[in-house]
Parts: sequence; C-alpha cells; structure tokens
Amino acid sequence: MLPLLIVGHGTKSEKGVREFHAFIDRVRTRVADRVPVVEGGFIELAPPPVTDAVGKVVATGHHDVATVPLVLTAAGHGKGDIPGAMAREQVRHPGLRYRYGRPLGPHPVLQDVVAARIDDALDGADRADTYVVLVGRGSTDPDANAEVAKVARLLWEGRGYAGVEPSFISLAEPSVPAALDKVRKLGASRVVVAPYFLFPGVLPDRIVAQSQEFAAADQAMEVRVADLIGDCDELADLVLERYDEAVGGDIRMNCDTCVYRIALPGFADKVGAPQLPHHHPDDPAHSHGHGHGHHHVG
Repeated sequence: MLPLLIVGHGTKSEKGVREFHAFIDRVRTRVADRVPVVEGGFIELAPPPVTDAVGKVVATGHHDVATVPLVLTAAGHGKGDIPGAMAREQVRHPGLRYRYGRPLGPHPVLQDVVAARIDDALDGADRADTYVVLVGRGSTDPDANAEVAKVARLLWEGRGYAGVEPSFISLAEPSVPAALDKVRKLGASRVVVAPYFLFPGVLPDRIVAQSQEFAAADQAMEVRVADLIGDCDELADLVLERYDEAVGGDIRMNCDTCVYRIALPGFADKVGAPQLPHHHPDDPAHSHGHGHGHHHVG
C-alpha cells in the first residue's frame, strides 16, 4: 500500500494544531497493519509545512504517495493550494508521484457526527422544538458555499429538527447573526449553533463569540453552541475511505459547478486561473518573496 499524506489548512490556534497531530496519530494507529507511512502537514499558518511531511515520506524510500486533503468542501484550498503544493514537491523530489483524494464532504458520516454534537448540546431537549444554524467557513467559491447549504438540508432531512439554516463565519452570507435573527423571526425558542469545522481555531472561536453576543442581546431565544467535529474515529475512517479511493483510482469528483471550470455568474474571470500553492512560512521557498495577496485566519 502507498504512504498516506494528510494535508490540512493550518491554524494559529495551538489547541487546533495539537488536535490535528492527535488526529494524525489516531489514523496512524488505525492503519498500522496496512499503510507503511502516515504523515500530516499544513499549507499555511502552522508547522509542519507540507514540504516537511513530504520529506519524511521520501526519506522512508517511498516516491508514490496518496494525498488526502483534510478539508470539508472543495474550495480553493482543496482545488488549488494543496495540489499546487504537491506539484512543487514534485520539483523538489524528482520521481515523486501522488494520487489525490477527494475532500471529505458532503458525506453522511459527517452529518451523523454533526447531529451527535447537536444532541450533546441539546442534552435531552426535544429536536422538534429546536432550530439549527449550521456555520461553514465561507468562501469566495460559490460551489463551496452551496455545498454547506446542501449539508444543512441533508442534516435537516429525517432528523426531526424544526429547521436547519446555513450560515458562514467569513467571506459569505448569511452571517451567523443574520441566520440567528432569521430563526428568531420564524418563532424559534431554542437554537443550536453547529460549527461545520474540524478542529479548534480562530474562526470557530468567533462563532462562539458571535452566538454568545446574540444570546445576550435577545434572551427570549435560548442559544446553545455545539462542539466541533473534532478528532474522532468517524473522521479517521472517512479519511481512510478517501485514501482507499485514491489508491484504487476510484475518484468521483463532481466538477459541474467548479468555479475554475464553469463560467458561473459573477465569477467568469476565475475560469482557467492558475492554481498556485500557499507559501508556508516554514517552507524554504517562502523566503523568495512570493505569496498570496490576501490574509487568512484559522
């Protein structure tokens, strides 16, 4: 079997970095009998950079690797930054080949985990009397934002909530306060805000803060915040499912609404745009003065 390289976005949160590494250890333990090497790295914001993780794989004598993007939606990081980083590693390591897995969502396993986190927040309260606000990261890629809306609908179907509304913590609307205001106007007496995030970070902290601020200003509606997806066996098994797809050549990516392939209204300038990697501060190439012209938080 091929080595597994898990690539995350990165975060400024020390807790988030620790949980990422704990998750890599969890995956490593679960496949110790069949996967020779499991490594993890980030494209930005935190060590280790992708180049260090690839270097560890190559140092074991392997030059063919399965790369799984640890991202929930197929936005710019999964479509461009991570493949771009791997292409750069192919220049650094002649002969390196990589097979690229799909992003994690939308997958029923993720919806089940989010539902379990919501149930924990409800602590026995009735789903039928509860609205849910699902909060995605938000993206300049409309395809990724639409996927969060799809997950919200799938989360609602068959689970008995009063309703599920999608929202975003950055780069897209509706915002968390706007979504909370909407369910209040719909008559909600209780709402659970469910972050659609893997690990702790700046943006999940912002979700909690905005939810608490809204609750303090409007005490007529009870606002609870669910936990993140987090380091768990279900997530590890999903990553391994994506790994098996990549190794077996069974990659079923849907590109029908990809902003880089299809001229969507208002985004036609993105069609065919070159996909370049982020430049990680711990990557030797970072000192060459290249980089994205936008700021990220994590």
